[in-house]
This record gives sequence, C-alpha cells and structure tokens, in this order.
Amino acid sequence: MDKNKPVVYPYIPNSEPAIKKQMLEEIGVESIDTLYEDIPETLRLKGKMDLPEPLLSEPDLIRHVEKILGQNATCKDHLNFLGAGCYQHFVPAVCDEINGRSEFLTAYAGEPYDDHGRFQALFEYTSMMGELLEMDVVNVPTYDGFQASGTSIRMACRLTDRKEALICGPINPDKLSMIKNYCLPDISIKIMDFDHENGHISLGEIEKSISKRTGAVYFENPSYLGVITALGEKIADLAHKYGAECIVGTDPITLGVLTPPSQYGADIVCGDIQSLGMHIQFGGGQAGFIATRDEEKYLMEYPSRLFGITPTSVPGEYGFGDVAYERTSFAIREQGKEWVGTASALWGITAGVYLALMGSQGMTEIGEVIMQKSHFAARKLSEIEGLKSPAFESPYFREFVVNFDGTGKSVAEINTTLLDHGIFGGKDLSQEYPELGNSALYCVTELHKQADIEKLAAAVKEVVL
Repeated sequence: MDKNKPVVYPYIPNSEPAIKKQMLEEIGVESIDTLYEDIPETLRLKGKMDLPEPLLSEPDLIRHVEKILGQNATCKDHLNFLGAGCYQHFVPAVCDEINGRSEFLTAYAGEPYDDHGRFQALFEYTSMMGELLEMDVVNVPTYDGFQASGTSIRMACRLTDRKEALICGPINPDKLSMIKNYCLPDISIKIMDFDHENGHISLGEIEKSISKRTGAVYFENPSYLGVITALGEKIADLAHKYGAECIVGTDPITLGVLTPPSQYGADIVCGDIQSLGMHIQFGGGQAGFIATRDEEKYLMEYPSRLFGITPTSVPGEYGFGDVAYERTSFAIREQGKEWVGTASALWGITAGVYLALMGSQGMTEIGEVIMQKSHFAARKLSEIEGLKSPAFESPYFREFVVNFDGTGKSVAEINTTLLDHGIFGGKDLSQEYPELGNSALYCVTELHKQADIEKLAAAVKEVVL
C-alpha cells in the first residue's frame, strides 16, 4: 500500500478526500483538528493508533473476519452446561421466521395509533404472559430482565414513597450491580444474606432489616443458584406488614410446574423472557417483563408501553393501541416516570409466538422434562467421589450447585480440561460466592439427552479422579 496515498475506505463514503474537503468547507473549518479544540492537548492521542493496515478488498475482509470467528468455541460444537441467566433452550423455527419478517423486524417503532398489526401481536403476547403469570397487566418488554428488576424496584419505591429496597437471597452479581446503578442516587439497596447450608432465603435476615422505611422486598424464585423457595408467602406477608411492595423475579418457563408468584403474595412480578424462543446469540436475545394487578396505582407507574384492546366505530371490529400513553417518556420526555427508548418489542412478539405454539400443556411438559433431566444430571454427578451434587439439599429447577472441594482441583482447572472433551462445564462460583467453596453452577435444559448427561459425568469423573 502506498503510504503517501490517502486511504479511501469503501465502507465509509466520507473518507473520500474531496467529500471531506467539501464537508469542512460547509461547516466553515479548515481542519478536522479544529473540531477537537475543546479537548485538552494532554488528552489527545498524538500519531496513529496501533492498528493493522485496513483491508480494502471485500473478499479479504470476509476471509479475515471468518478466520477470527473460526476461533470461537460455540454451543453447536460443544455440549453446554452453562446457564446463569442465558439459557440454551429449544427455539422453534417459526419463532425465527416470524421475528425475521420485515413488517416486524424493521417496524420497531411507530406513532401511538398507526401500527395495529404489530400492536395486536404485542397485545397477544402480553395476554398470554398475563395468563401464565396470573397477572392482569404486562408491559412491552424492557431491554432485559436486569432492567425489569431495577424498574420494578423503582416502581415500588414510587408507590410507597420510600427510598429503601431489600434484596433477599442469592442473586446474579451482574444483575445486582445493574440494580444498584439503576436505583442511584435516591434508593438505598440492602442485601440480605442467605442460608449457605441449604441455599434458601433467610427470613431472620429480612426481619432484622425491614422497617417502615422499606419500600420494596425483592427475591427470586427460583434463585440465581436454582433453588426453589417455599417461603414466598411468608416473605410477602412480612413485606406487607411493613407497608412494602413484594417483588418476585422469575423465569416464565418455570411456571408450567411452579405456582405463579401472584398466588403467594407478589405485587410485582418481573424477569427475563429469553427462555421463550430466543437463541443464546452473543449472550442473548434478552428482554424483560414486568407484571402487576390491574390497579390504576400500578398501571400509572409503568414507564414502558402497555397495549390494550378497544371496540372501533365498526361494529364487531377491534383496535389495538397504547394504554395511558401520556405517562411514558415517549409522550412527555423528561417528565416521564423513567426514560424509555427503543426497547425489545421484537422479542415480545417472538415470545408470543413461542407461547402460542406451546400452549398450557406444552409449558407443563417442558417444565416437567427440565426438572427430570436436571435431577438426573445431579444424581449422575453425585456418584463421583469427591463431589457434592447438588450442594444444597433443597428443591431446584434447571440449575444446581455442584461442590468440588473434595476433589483437590479448582473449578477453573476442571472446566479447562472439560473443554478438551468438547464440554462447557458449569459456571465457576468461586469468585462470586467464595463462601460456597470450590463450586460451580450447572444448567440442564430440555435439549440435553441422556447420553449428553452421561458423557458429562464420565468426563468429570476422568478429570477429577
């Protein structure tokens, strides 16, 4: 490449020298450097960045990118036992077919009353989610379940006019970090420790911390560590005794076999819908939901869009559109309850397709299969000397903790060796929860066959013995 010849990038039209010159003349400056005069000299990078020479040929660029991508180890060529918030569930082909249609894929936004097909699709999604959750109102998806949790806590604190929230039981540290950040600066987040022997939420910890200052009591069922709690009603009663809102985080794929949180006192239910027809592409497809009773005080605290159905001027015909649109930042911008931008409505339509395909019987069956396979996997691992599987003697769904203290090897060492067997082992918990010792979180879904689980057990046995 001629070092003295200016590079014209085929993917960046404004790199053409003549166009650059014209643009600078249009805005009345002689050099690009003029635009950066406000940045102190000490902060400016002098010289060229340490980057490889550009690939100006499209075939060369494709070959280069494919070589980089070829280094990835994916769940297509490895058995995957990772979960912790992003799960490898089966995605029916029709989910991809529908969410790839241009009328949904490209029409991600729109004015309040001009896109009835998309609005109806989202109304159908929220209706099916409401039936599954046994709640009346469900929002158009937020960015992810992390944001849904943070928003739910903010809703509860606005409702109670209080500035404190209790987080009870084990929680994903990344989610906790996001919640704390989202609730800054006006909401204090207090973390309640859990019972390290059985993985359960500690009622005693909640009783010591809850007060009339508490606006929200938040817990997850199943928890981040997969444990199912039977204390939901007691926690909700305790929250209500002090005038706080009870918020429960859950995964909707569990609700074919587990009681919906609304039945044990939850005021707000939230979570992620990634398990409902979304691939684990680059860490997700993630999208969050929030659900409440059909009471005005809750409805008016939603910052995101809600869709309803109403009769039209034509007898027998119905229209679909926003409910109380004026409360959102779309309508009143900086006066909104929270600022909401382009979210994850497309994933709501995808989840609606998944729920319509599954039906109530399908949701029950997939929940039962996941329970059976995850318990079978835990039993197979428990047969290996030095392992405690599951680490907690408590009911669990899809995920369970395995303790490797008796093997003399770290989870990192075990997982590295499992890669040689074509297996992604469980998530290493030793940094997140050092009090659990040398432990990993294993995930089993409906996609795992008996042979897959037996291959995992045989590989782990070979690695640790």
